[in-house]
Amino acid sequence: MQAAIEQFRRNIQRVRSFGAIYQVLNAQTTEALDLSDILRSEWVMAVSALDQYIHDIVRLGMLEAYQHIRPQTDAFSRFQIPLNATLQAINSPGGYEWLEDQIRMRHSHLSFQRPDNIADAVRLISSVSLWNDVAARLGTTPQYIREQLRLIVNRRNQIAHESDIDSFNFDTRWPIDFHQVNEVVAFIESLGETIYAIVSYFPPPSPTP
Repeated sequence: MQAAIEQFRRNIQRVRSFGAIYQVLNAQTTEALDLSDILRSEWVMAVSALDQYIHDIVRLGMLEAYQHIRPQTDAFSRFQIPLNATLQAINSPGGYEWLEDQIRMRHSHLSFQRPDNIADAVRLISSVSLWNDVAARLGTTPQYIREQLRLIVNRRNQIAHESDIDSFNFDTRWPIDFHQVNEVVAFIESLGETIYAIVSYFPPPSPTP
């Protein structure tokens, strides 16, 4: 699972490079040159980094659960696989490539960006109450975390699917600025790090009496 957080950190560094490019160009050009699309790209890439991270951490966590490295959750036990994958598992005892293939296939069409989707995914690897635990660690409320994430994802969708155009005025786009995007990236980074801290720890099993 360590590989998932390391990749997430690399992706966040790449995301922040958009902001650095924006600052350099903004200092060297006039307001006549609109650089705001660099910031929009940074916003979209930040959400993408979170999405990929949840995919990665859930896949690796499920493989750990299958190998009994971490506890198996109820959601993990209900994960459905087709008969041909079951036959692969029987024919390759000790192997788990077949399971990784199934996880990738089952999750390939899913987006792990919105709060409910992320929580559902995390249940495959951990029995924690995700947003309650995240909020407690960040010193806020679950409602605030969920609402902030919803707003960020909604704006991401406006940018990616609607060209960030004001639907009431097709000649203008919704405003965006460097500090606003910086706060979004920081929020997503804190979510990723906090989720890792929560799901990467699990208490050892109780000793058999």
